[in-house]
Amino acid sequence: MLNTDAGQAQLPDGQTAPEAAEEQPAPAAKSSRNRGSLLATAAVVVLLAGGVAFGTVLPDPKTSDAYTALVDEKATVEIERDAALSSYASVKGKYDSLQGGITARESKVSARETEVGKADAAVKTAEAAVKAREEAVTGAEKAKAANTVSDGTWTVGSDIEPGTYRASADVGSSCYWGIYATGSNGSNIIDNDLPGGGRPSVALSAGQDFKSSRCGKWEKQ
Repeated sequence: MLNTDAGQAQLPDGQTAPEAAEEQPAPAAKSSRNRGSLLATAAVVVLLAGGVAFGTVLPDPKTSDAYTALVDEKATVEIERDAALSSYASVKGKYDSLQGGITARESKVSARETEVGKADAAVKTAEAAVKAREEAVTGAEKAKAANTVSDGTWTVGSDIEPGTYRASADVGSSCYWGIYATGSNGSNIIDNDLPGGGRPSVALSAGQDFKSSRCGKWEKQ
């Protein structure tokens, strides 16, 4: 009867089959594994030793000239930056002060311009009023001049307007006035007088000539 145990074939009476006797390479594999472990441990030791040796050989970077130069350059840049910021703050302060002054002056100028504008408007209004008064006075003077008669001979209706005229001041004793028919050359007397004083008046109509001698001015009433 055959009995199979752990892959080995056994014969009766405890004899082992020849195939089972051939299965014995396991100790060699275990030896290979041990050698690999020893090699890995040696490699780690070598690497650790190399790292220690490498760390002791490299210099500290902070003690190098390049690092020192960079630190100095950084300090210089920071100083220049601080100086620039301080200068900017000073300039900004001056600018703000000047800007404030300009704004205040502009406000004053604007206020003065407003006042000047009001004054100009008042002056123009006054000038317009003066001009209106002058025109009124001139018109009145022109009207008065047109209705004023002095010494001479005047044709009513062409030289002077018809109406009642009165001496503007008291006349002297030599005053003479006369009213004649137009075109009669003084031969057709309608009325005349030597008032000798006072302020005489005359009524004149179209188609008449009026003559005044040494009586001063006559004004239309």
